[in-house]
Amino acid sequence: MTMIVNNLQQVQQRIARACAQAGRDPGSVALLAVSKTFGPEAVQEAAAAGQSAFGENYVQEALDKMAALCALGHRPLEWHCIGPLQSNKTRPVAEHFDWVHTVDRPKIAERLSAQRPAHLPPLQVCLQLNVDGGATKAGVPPGEALALARAVAALPRLTLRGVMSIPEPASEFEAQRALHLRAKDVFDQILATGGAGLERFDTLSLGMTADLEAAVAAGSTLVRVGSGIFGGRVRAAAA
Repeated sequence: MTMIVNNLQQVQQRIARACAQAGRDPGSVALLAVSKTFGPEAVQEAAAAGQSAFGENYVQEALDKMAALCALGHRPLEWHCIGPLQSNKTRPVAEHFDWVHTVDRPKIAERLSAQRPAHLPPLQVCLQLNVDGGATKAGVPPGEALALARAVAALPRLTLRGVMSIPEPASEFEAQRALHLRAKDVFDQILATGGAGLERFDTLSLGMTADLEAAVAAGSTLVRVGSGIFGGRVRAAAA
């Protein structure tokens, strides 16, 4: 058994234990393998072990990886853009990704909607929340999230699926859980409004390698795990 296959099994076991402790169905939490800075061979190995959804932070790196896997004749995978998204990168994301987790302002959503090819299914999107209130952090403030959700839900070629947050690291379980619960509160507020465009609003993208248990306890439906699957990162990637 390879390191990646073994790590995948361990992460899946962690999710199952966290769900059991929270009284949740293990099937209610999906795993997103964050493959940024790792090559197509690592993705191929994880995919061979049954992993189908992969998260990438850097657009050009992701496009190169997709092309390499396609050249190898690999089966289609589900690609999630989870890095900060600038206006000049929206077109390749709209054309090649299945999900975007980092929509934090109307302009980005409008560009993604306009640039999503008509022959592809709608792009699945999450709003990125800034639950810490840090001025230099990406994400929409919680108090502005509902207005953004309504604006995104009204756009064609996009399907609003939920919210995502990357809070500052906390060492204790309860502190981690408290931060994730801030995002859960915003998710619940948006969900409670109902209305057109929120029919598939079902995704709470919270938790990474270090805090997935606290995220599951707070209600996460999708955890984003990189180093826990692929190991430590040894190089930086260009955006």
